[in-house]
Amino acid sequence: MCKKEGLVLHEKDNVGTALNDLTAGSKIPVTKNQTITLTEDIPYGFKFSLHDIARGEAIIKYGEAIGQAKDSIKAGSLVHIHNTEGQRARGDL
Repeated sequence: MCKKEGLVLHEKDNVGTALNDLTAGSKIPVTKNQTITLTEDIPYGFKFSLHDIARGEAIIKYGEAIGQAKDSIKAGSLVHIHNTEGQRARGDL
């Protein structure tokens, strides 16, 4: 049986979630028609980008915006606090 390595929760999502510790260069099938080649190691439970995400673009998980890209994020890259920022309850927006 093939062990699933990445999970996409909603068709609108632009990030997937690592179901294992994943290594750079791995090809991860995330949907029936899409495979992502990781550009860096992705720890278990962390997010990785499904396509290039522009600076300022919404990070979509569960079909909902969960944050915004602080910088451009290349497909297959780690998506975490170093390159995203939250938009909820900030008070300055």
